[in-house]
Amino acid sequence: MGLDRYVTLGDSGLRVSPFCLGAMTFGKDWGWGSEVAASKEILARYVELGGNFIDTANAYTKGHSEAIIGDFVRDGGSRRDRLVIATKFFANLYRGDPNGGGASRKSLTAACDESLRRLRTDYIDLYWMHAWDWLTPIEETMRALDDLVRAGKVRYIGFSDTPAWKTTQAQMLARFRGWTPLVAVQIEYSLIERTVEAELIPMARALGMGVAPWSPLRGGALSGKYTRENAGAARPGRGSRVTDDLDARTFDIIDELIRIATELGTTPAAVALAWVQGKPGVTSTIIGARTMEQLEQNVAGLDVQLAAEHVQALDRLSAPVLPFPSGMMQRASTFLHAGATVNGEPSSVWPLSPASDDERY
Repeated sequence: MGLDRYVTLGDSGLRVSPFCLGAMTFGKDWGWGSEVAASKEILARYVELGGNFIDTANAYTKGHSEAIIGDFVRDGGSRRDRLVIATKFFANLYRGDPNGGGASRKSLTAACDESLRRLRTDYIDLYWMHAWDWLTPIEETMRALDDLVRAGKVRYIGFSDTPAWKTTQAQMLARFRGWTPLVAVQIEYSLIERTVEAELIPMARALGMGVAPWSPLRGGALSGKYTRENAGAARPGRGSRVTDDLDARTFDIIDELIRIATELGTTPAAVALAWVQGKPGVTSTIIGARTMEQLEQNVAGLDVQLAAEHVQALDRLSAPVLPFPSGMMQRASTFLHAGATVNGEPSSVWPLSPASDDERY
């Protein structure tokens, strides 16, 4: 599969690449990331390979990421209508302004206009709420987003990093009131972070939203760069974001990634990305790239075909502890379907045996 094997995003007709290019590293305004020229080269290569889906945010590198993308398109890097440009609102870029961020009508409308200016475009293909603003009624946010769509400034909308119950509330409001519905959710998902499998991913699948995982390599922890052998010696640029995850469980996962990568003639990063992209509900995985080499290595994940035993081994090593009532529901399902088998083996997780016919009340 290549970047030009486009997939529809949620219950929409919007066609996007299976790997989305994340632009959080465009610009060095945060003290790390890519120079402007290198960022544009990465954009050009992604487009050359058939990619059309680019994700950024008003907050990324203090707005510079959006500006780099806008300049790339203006300078002829790609036709605007060939790209699906996604950006986010929520972050406050104006110190001291209480309405400079959040999800109120005032703040998100202003943020949209500023993003349009930096991106040098008159519309945003996909506008994400970057995080839930618990100070603003969700009705206000959804109606304001619908107004932006009706005004032609935004084509589609989605939520990032928002609880399942709040996202569900927003989606049902939109459906019942005839407002623009959410077509996707952007959530952290990787072999290290799988708790989203409890509610967020099932919610998205049930309510017509595509899933766009971010940090599928957990900030580089699953890239293969960090191993048991160099534990403690590595000094990642993102510091504790990576080192805090380098525990026994993670090293078990990394060992398996290296083993599978060796068997398949690819890289641990490509295997980790293939695992995420192959999960139910996932539409387009967001890959980051600070260098051209990282881009090429990550895109290679689309060519990796994991066998069932590879997936099972990674699933087992990375199995998450899911919140209530996920565990109880799994046991209850076993009880309700007594006599069924799981992978050919009798299912006996539920601690109680079903009553026989003569024991029933």
